Amino acid sequence: MKYFFTAFLFAFTSILSSQNLQLEEIMKGNEFIGQQPSNPRWSVDGKTIYFDWNPKNQIGDQTYYWQHGFTEPKLLPKSDINFSEIQYQGQEKFDVVYYTNQGALFSYHKKTKENKVIYQTTSTINSIQRSVNPNIIYFQQNRNMYQLNVVNFQLLQLTNFKSGTASSDASKDNFLNLQQKELFQFVNEENAKSKWNEKQSEENKLKFPSEIFYGSNTVEAIKINPNGKFVTYRLSDYPTSKDTKVEHFITSDGYTKNKSAREKVSVNNISKHKMYVYNVEKDTFFQISFSKLTGIKTFPKYYQEYENLKDLEPVEKAITMQAPVYNATGNLAVFEARSLDNKDRWILQLNLENATITELEYQHDEAWIGGPGIPGYNFSNGTLGFLADNKTIYFQSEATGFSHLYTYNLETKKKTQLTNGKWEVREVVLSKLSNSFYITTTETHPGNRSFYKLDINLGKKTPILTNDGAFEIELSPDETKLAIRYSYINKPWEIYVAENKSNPTLKQITFSTSDAFKKYNWKTPEVISFKATDGTDVYARVYNPKVETKNKAAIIFVHGAGYLQNAHKYWSTYHREYMFHNMLSDLGYTVLDIDYRASDGYGRDFRTGIYRHMGGKDLSDQLDGKKYLVEKLGIDANKVGIYGGSYGGFITLMGLLTKPGEFKAGAALRSVTDWAHYNQGYTANILNFPETDADAYKKSSPIYFANNLQDKLLMLHGMVDDNVQFQDIVRITQRFIELGKKDWDLAVFPVEAHGFLKSYSWTDEYRRILELFNENLLDKK
Repeated sequence: MKYFFTAFLFAFTSILSSQNLQLEEIMKGNEFIGQQPSNPRWSVDGKTIYFDWNPKNQIGDQTYYWQHGFTEPKLLPKSDINFSEIQYQGQEKFDVVYYTNQGALFSYHKKTKENKVIYQTTSTINSIQRSVNPNIIYFQQNRNMYQLNVVNFQLLQLTNFKSGTASSDASKDNFLNLQQKELFQFVNEENAKSKWNEKQSEENKLKFPSEIFYGSNTVEAIKINPNGKFVTYRLSDYPTSKDTKVEHFITSDGYTKNKSAREKVSVNNISKHKMYVYNVEKDTFFQISFSKLTGIKTFPKYYQEYENLKDLEPVEKAITMQAPVYNATGNLAVFEARSLDNKDRWILQLNLENATITELEYQHDEAWIGGPGIPGYNFSNGTLGFLADNKTIYFQSEATGFSHLYTYNLETKKKTQLTNGKWEVREVVLSKLSNSFYITTTETHPGNRSFYKLDINLGKKTPILTNDGAFEIELSPDETKLAIRYSYINKPWEIYVAENKSNPTLKQITFSTSDAFKKYNWKTPEVISFKATDGTDVYARVYNPKVETKNKAAIIFVHGAGYLQNAHKYWSTYHREYMFHNMLSDLGYTVLDIDYRASDGYGRDFRTGIYRHMGGKDLSDQLDGKKYLVEKLGIDANKVGIYGGSYGGFITLMGLLTKPGEFKAGAALRSVTDWAHYNQGYTANILNFPETDADAYKKSSPIYFANNLQDKLLMLHGMVDDNVQFQDIVRITQRFIELGKKDWDLAVFPVEAHGFLKSYSWTDEYRRILELFNENLLDKK
């Protein structure tokens, strides 16, 4: 396989290349590059690969398919679309697969290949679960769980959730009611007759589950165990929060439109959750108590820094719970819970008979719980499941500082670590026989995604695909073949097929890149590392210009999202920026693209390095990157610029406002300027809450440092951004005006949200960025 990749990459990078890059072309993005395939998936019989693709640059993707013997993929006929939507995972052992499509229930018979609708109403069906009985399936409709016998088509309603509260009979016993009973025999006779009729009717009435009223709460995470005896559910109380508003100025009718967006981060937005077990046979339900969990009444350490918090009486933390995971027989259940202050994670065993829990694993992080395979937000799922013995679970943990795979035997209480090292397990798939895992890891390099088979009993890890780049794998139903989406640092994503064995030969089945894209010799930026001030290894991409064109000026690019990786060896989601950096290096600039502190792919300490101070280590990593440019690559310290979008725009602002004089110029795109105005899920993880940790917000928000502006700043923002909202940039602009600052400009884009969609907006934005650096780093007016 090494020969395959060497030959292919040599051919790819040796194509005729002297074309000068044009900003208007590269800002078209995938329209210029070529639309890449996505979402590869196998048919139930493992003979067909389906994927989404748009090779002809139409308005959107369509479904294509490939089979052995095809010379190229074919557009899937609309009549066969349903076949490509069959969700067979978890149903491999059954002859008939049941799935939903457009809200209806379908069946697919593997042997006869018959595909048909078996239940359709105007109310959407979802969340199909299989039973231990192959003729019984469960599904949800209108928030209730139903059981369907697919042989006789008997349909039973298993739960009876109702909004509101049960009606009260208290009014029947008021003064006038009691007086009437006391005075009139007629009233008592009529009441007695009514009760007798009700009793007779009740004896002949069809039985339904008792009503479970959930008041003003939301009923969520409804799940039945495989033997159909118990249903678990969560009642969630979401506080009424004030939504932010985004004004749209360019509209079809000429009038502005005000649209609701997200809430802002606040301790007042913490939701409350309760979990219940409903016994189907006994028609009773019980609430689960979490009061004895480790750490449930422990306040975060930062409380000790605030006089109004440090002496608070301990109270039970707000937590959220995931739906349980069951073993095959349905007699054992485990689930995850996570504290809403973001610092605790529990893996719990659930006793369904008495609705009690046993704590199996407790994880605490004084910063915030997260990492690959671990729920990093309140309602996301992590890696958790049962092995074939029906008594051993598997999960991921950052206990060693890197996310690794573990098993835990519920009988023996033995925990076993299956992987270990200063690298991460990124994806986990249990084999059909449950004797092995297929895992994707960063073992060969933090910037690679390599694929292995891990024997559970022997602990032996067999490499399958380990070349540089990223391998995204879909196993065929019988696990003999692989559908692979692969990319390299200068080669966009394509789909391949291969045998499931070590170092297989890859057959490429899509060819997506355009002729225009292939005319340029795209650079392979070097992935390097340098030492940060605190001794941490920081990875980065370097785009070096030719010696004869090098102008000793450099530009540092700051990726967005914070927890994201871009100094890797596969095709970047920042494809426009990648092409722009090729253009900059053609012009003589050196470009450095840093995976600063809090970036994805480097373990727990790196991930949480910005806790309570955004603009701390993540910014100092940019300054250490500048030092690397000056000391190692001969860059003039007075000719360094910085730019980035979203979190990258935030870091650009913090660089110019907290370290004035370090960067000659900066371009801040769609930037957060005040974290108290960003959303709950992302911000509270890192900075806690503005009401409880105001100091963290103040030292992390550029708006508090606006008075320090002295270097040239260009701000660019979409006016209909519903993520980092336009208000953010307006507020700091007003600060600059009030402070009399002059070295700033603001470019606004009336029809663009957080991620720009129109190529003319991208072109205008990057034209301004290029002019900023040419004028201020190279004195080209």
